[in-house]
Amino acid sequence: MVFLAIIAIIFFNFLQNEDEFDGSIMLPYETKVVAFGDSITYGYRVDRDKSYPSQLANLLQVEVINEGRNGELSREGLRRLPSVLDKYNPQILIICHGGNDIIRKKSLFKTKENIIKMIKLAKKRGIHVVLIGVPMVELFSLRTAQIYFEIADELGVPLESEALETILSDDSLKIDFIHPNEKGYEILSNKVANIVTSTYLPTEPSY
Repeated sequence: MVFLAIIAIIFFNFLQNEDEFDGSIMLPYETKVVAFGDSITYGYRVDRDKSYPSQLANLLQVEVINEGRNGELSREGLRRLPSVLDKYNPQILIICHGGNDIIRKKSLFKTKENIIKMIKLAKKRGIHVVLIGVPMVELFSLRTAQIYFEIADELGVPLESEALETILSDDSLKIDFIHPNEKGYEILSNKVANIVTSTYLPTEPSY
């Protein structure tokens, strides 16, 4: 019985930690990452060093620039992105956008179109893009909006579709209905670190 209990504890810990970033794959130290989005990227109502871009920088040990804007719509992000890319010339762009469009009931067709244009702008510059899916209410649960799966499939970009769905479905991981707390951002940063390091090839050619 003791043996079975030990096995159960090990298995439980494995399930709890399987999404944590273990650092087994690291980026070249000169890699520059831009985290682009709205208040979820900015880190609304948490200390700046607890936002997901700051925690991601600590995990990856590279520069991660926080380009989140509170309340920004995807059309506004699309207008802003070229100047951000000009300023930083990153190797990696992480896009987490569209949440305010969903909340304000804007056209999801236009939201999808705006995010596609963001990704194409980056890919034309040879930038590796990672997309974070944002959930929306479906019946009695939160599910990552279908447009993010469609975008990832159409453009061939890696999609993190589980983190925000999990975080925003758990009151202990958020500060209000739509924003993660420090622990929530820790989960998000670990998930993003895993998908970035598993999909980015430093020598990949320009598109």
